[in-house]
Amino acid sequence: MPNEISPNNPTPLLVVIVNYRTPSLTIDCLHSLVSEVQSLPGTRVVVTDNDSGDGSVEKIGAAIESEGWSDWVSLMPLERNGGFAYGNNAAIRPALQSSSPPPYILLLNPDTVVRPNALKALVDFMNEHPDVGIAGSRLEEPDGTPQCSAFRFHTVFSELDFGLSLGLVSKLLSRWVVAPPVSDEIHQTDWVAGASMIIRREVFEAAGLMDEEYFMYYEEVDFCLQANRSGWSCWYVPQSRVVHLVGQSSGVTDTKRPPKRLPQYLFDSRRRYFLKNYGFLYAALADAFRASGFALWRMRRVVQRKPDNDPPQFLTDLLRNSVFLKGGVTSPAKY
Repeated sequence: MPNEISPNNPTPLLVVIVNYRTPSLTIDCLHSLVSEVQSLPGTRVVVTDNDSGDGSVEKIGAAIESEGWSDWVSLMPLERNGGFAYGNNAAIRPALQSSSPPPYILLLNPDTVVRPNALKALVDFMNEHPDVGIAGSRLEEPDGTPQCSAFRFHTVFSELDFGLSLGLVSKLLSRWVVAPPVSDEIHQTDWVAGASMIIRREVFEAAGLMDEEYFMYYEEVDFCLQANRSGWSCWYVPQSRVVHLVGQSSGVTDTKRPPKRLPQYLFDSRRRYFLKNYGFLYAALADAFRASGFALWRMRRVVQRKPDNDPPQFLTDLLRNSVFLKGGVTSPAKY
């Protein structure tokens, strides 16, 4: 990679963008970073490409060359599509092993557009709070409408709440609801969305790199949990504003399209998260709560004639991928 880190070329921030078949979005994201890099001299960006095979490498490389970004952007084609954690680790690993590793690393989705001073707000917050290990931006729609960006860890009670989709139960279980109401204040949280998440270098030294056995989804939840168990807190910083064009790569979380059947890797990641962090019995209880709650919701939906906005075959897929049928398997297939 160009611009090797050295004492004479300090890097206050390394930004990692993982591209998979979204070259136009990645280029737009890089455009939004130009002024941010100028406000944080020495900042470097690495774009890893998860073997897109669609001309992404050529398109992004051409944009870097034509726009004159090569002094701060590096492009790293990867040999396979190993998922989100794999794509990020490919850039993070050599940076941490360099002679002058950056104090902060920012994970940034390609389907984002960074608002002015978004990166500086995160870096300033981390500089002012040396006990904080991770911080996340306020993610929002292009019109400024906020998205949920700060979350609580998944538990058996949150799985029950997910399944039932019943307001009264959600109120009773409010302290366990994964996505609490969006706040305009800086506050501590369990985990933040990996679409824009800054991480202190020492967190990697304490908790390790992201777990590459997750192909996509739950990897940032797991990473924040490992950081928490290592003594590092996680915070939400709404002064850092980032537009997030949700689900452009996977299509799974795009609320503007009709729901589609959830991919195998999401169920693999969910099962791995509960088994790895809480054990078989807890994972079994989480599966039971989610499945029974969802079954009750489906019956209530029919009786109350509510619209069907659930992913097709969700209950069948959930049961098929539960620990009851798959046991303690935690390693997903390669996609």
